[in-house]
Amino acid sequence: MSERVKEVAVQEADRIKTLTTDAARSGAYLYPIRGMAYFLSHRELWKPLTAKLVPTLSLGLGVTTFMFVFTYLPQAAIMTFTQGPLAAVSAALLVLSESSTIFTMLSKTLLIEDALVDTFDGVLMSKGTTDLVSSGRQIKAGNSPMARLGKVIKSPLARFSPNALIRYFMYLPLNFIPVVGTVMFVILQGRRMGPSAHTRYFQLKGWNAAQKEKHIEENKAAYTSFGVAAALLELVPLASILFAFTNTVGAALWAADMEKGAVNEHGTSPHLREQVKKAE
Repeated sequence: MSERVKEVAVQEADRIKTLTTDAARSGAYLYPIRGMAYFLSHRELWKPLTAKLVPTLSLGLGVTTFMFVFTYLPQAAIMTFTQGPLAAVSAALLVLSESSTIFTMLSKTLLIEDALVDTFDGVLMSKGTTDLVSSGRQIKAGNSPMARLGKVIKSPLARFSPNALIRYFMYLPLNFIPVVGTVMFVILQGRRMGPSAHTRYFQLKGWNAAQKEKHIEENKAAYTSFGVAAALLELVPLASILFAFTNTVGAALWAADMEKGAVNEHGTSPHLREQVKKAE
């Protein structure tokens, strides 16, 4: 039995190693960075964020404070047995991750869902994919992409799924394994977060479940690459409100590249590194 467990563990480690290598080659981790540059240089994209900033920051501060007061010491004490002197830092990172998950769940469900949809659609409009956006909302006359966004006629981003939270807590014990466990935890989170960043894109495309699964499987490494970068950026709750928007911008830029067919065999733009350097 122990040999079988060891064999499965080795196979899983090899699979994750291959996925990580392919994810790095895809370069999709650069889209969140490109999203930051694009967001900062396009002031019309700031309006959805600024409209929700105060209540969202208040929520983030409350969640983070609660989690550190009530969960940090117990988790640090447990991790001392497996990580020794690293327990204090590992527990802090774990609490931040837990806080971020709860904060993201609450904020995206209660506060910023519509704002993220507007941001995603606005970026697609700015990239010349108006026909795609028009399949999911009305388009008005206006002097900027954001001003032209009308009433949403397709369901917005999917609300929080309990399955995502269940998987998150299933993966949490990995953090008790020094270094390697935390890396695996982040990668697994990235595998989930990557495809979810394109939920709106899939809705605008009108894809069914089979079409979405086929697309995600074909671009699994790229989605993992994007998801890991996005997850790391959203690690700190009080900063994750900003990164939730910049990650949405990056996901929309990627969707625009896909829609135009301007992607390579990895599913990403062959000019992505140059575009990041140019800092649009």
